[in-house]
Amino acid sequence: MSQKPKINPSKSSSYKSDQLTITTLGPAKITSPLLTLNITNPTESADWNSFTNDNCRVLVDISTETIKTVSKGQIPNSFEEAGARRYIYFDPSKVRAAILTAGGLCPGLNNVIRALVMTLHYRYGVRNIMGVKYGFQGLSPDFGHSMLPLNANNVSHIHEFGGSILGSSRGGQPTEEMVDSLERLNINLLFCIGGDGTLKGAHAISLEALNRGLKLAVVGIPKTIDNDISMVSRSFGFETSVAIAAEVIRSAHTEAIGAPHGVGLVKLMGRDSGFIAASSALAQSDANFVLIPEIDFNLKGPNGLLLHLEKRLDLRGHAVIVVAEGAGQKFFTSTTQSHDASGNLLHKDIGIFLATSIQEYFETRKKELNLKYIDPSYIIRSAPANASDRVYCSFLGQKAVHAAMAGKTDLLIGMWNNHFVHVPIALTVQQRKKIDPNGVLWNSVLEDTGQPNLATIID
Repeated sequence: MSQKPKINPSKSSSYKSDQLTITTLGPAKITSPLLTLNITNPTESADWNSFTNDNCRVLVDISTETIKTVSKGQIPNSFEEAGARRYIYFDPSKVRAAILTAGGLCPGLNNVIRALVMTLHYRYGVRNIMGVKYGFQGLSPDFGHSMLPLNANNVSHIHEFGGSILGSSRGGQPTEEMVDSLERLNINLLFCIGGDGTLKGAHAISLEALNRGLKLAVVGIPKTIDNDISMVSRSFGFETSVAIAAEVIRSAHTEAIGAPHGVGLVKLMGRDSGFIAASSALAQSDANFVLIPEIDFNLKGPNGLLLHLEKRLDLRGHAVIVVAEGAGQKFFTSTTQSHDASGNLLHKDIGIFLATSIQEYFETRKKELNLKYIDPSYIIRSAPANASDRVYCSFLGQKAVHAAMAGKTDLLIGMWNNHFVHVPIALTVQQRKKIDPNGVLWNSVLEDTGQPNLATIID
């Protein structure tokens, strides 16, 4: 289950117009090859009637308050709609494109790569497409990674497999160094598939290229298994992750009911946002406690998890706990904080901590406990995308190519209010998307699980 981020109308109206404006490399004067492409018979011409122009906009906020501003003659905030343009900036016969994937693995990476290559190749006639190996490392001569030539033949079946044929890595190299490499390679289009860190790297590359006067279109495709990219209602791979996580919860429930005082404890992805934990718990409806980063919880005391878990076991004989990896970090007292190569804060293992704490509690209470701890994170990350995500990845890849060929840069392709839109990267990396503690998703989790109030909402 995906959730459209809740936008406060007063906040959305505070955006400046330039924050929603898409940067272009120059006027688009070349007639798109799609205008004369006959899909069923390439030797014949036919007008293609599915073009979008830059005046097509999608409202940021669709509440009645926004409609009232329109009636008063005010122009509400809106995103530029994504899609093929009738006129493009780059000459397809001379374009050199590059694709990279960075950050952690996620279902659908190969699907996006395939969609990019197929659209470039068949729709625009681009023949020079290169895959950058191992993320931003591939743009640094220090690592010596070779480029992988991409074409319609060698990507035709990659969507059937998980992972990324290009590999991935965390952490960006110096921006000037990466732009030097792109300039030496005469790259015109750069597609960056990744999450918050990758998008920040793409933004830096686009700014450096613009400062140098390079004709380089940089387009991001938002990839985060946690679904936590701001101003994007859904990131690819999320639905696949929820589906697999729901099966894990089902297995945990089976284990729990198979033994007296059985507890199934499942740790899922969710560094700063608990969308996977909340959505998978709703999908399976076997969880009794869902712990996420956005909601604080107590472990001990009359309002703590341990006492409520004991009451649950006394009453029903079994329980299932779902915890996101970023939940409960207050229980770790270390003053030193470490970060991964992408700059993300490395959290302590809440899953092992909870398993140990629960076991110790029931030992002191001299009560039987049969706890099964499951961490399926890497199994989920490396899985191939399901049917829904495959379709979504195809759309994202196609829209990204249309934007780049039209000379648009420093943007990502996202879905907003059921439309694909162009979102300035600078806007989306300002903050992470989180579950609204007072919103529909979390209230649904509380209703479904019957979970008591374990503490207070984190501001």
